[in-house]
Amino acid sequence: MTPSPRTVLFICVENAGRSLMAEAFFNADPPPGWIAVSAGTRPAPAANPRTGPMLREVGLPLPAHGPVLLTREMMDEARVRVTMGCLDDASCPAHLKGLELRDWSLPDPARLDDAGFRGVRDQIRARVKGLRAELALADPESTGRAGDRTR
Repeated sequence: MTPSPRTVLFICVENAGRSLMAEAFFNADPPPGWIAVSAGTRPAPAANPRTGPMLREVGLPLPAHGPVLLTREMMDEARVRVTMGCLDDASCPAHLKGLELRDWSLPDPARLDDAGFRGVRDQIRARVKGLRAELALADPESTGRAGDRTR
């Protein structure tokens, strides 16, 4: 029997841009035994229309799912939880409080021109690459706590 994969959860408010891109980058080459999912505290009806084309520019598809509502179960099952710099007190539900969260503090690309959007995409790609390397080197039971600052 194959053990269930350990999960990295990428969290944003709308789950329409940053978190979807992070999921796509991680799952393109995950460390053995790991998988990424993404969700939002207030998911948008659809992905940002520029997210798919921006991923295709670097050879990746948009995740097959649209924006997903973050659930307590997703939080409980995730070994690593990464926010995209978008969870202020107004958008951060109580079930996120008290849990270890890494915050990557990335600007919302929806408010940026295409060059700015690409810049955020490239920052996400670099951070995901570092996270994948960290998890690949970590103890299999590690929660991936080293690295970026936590909330």
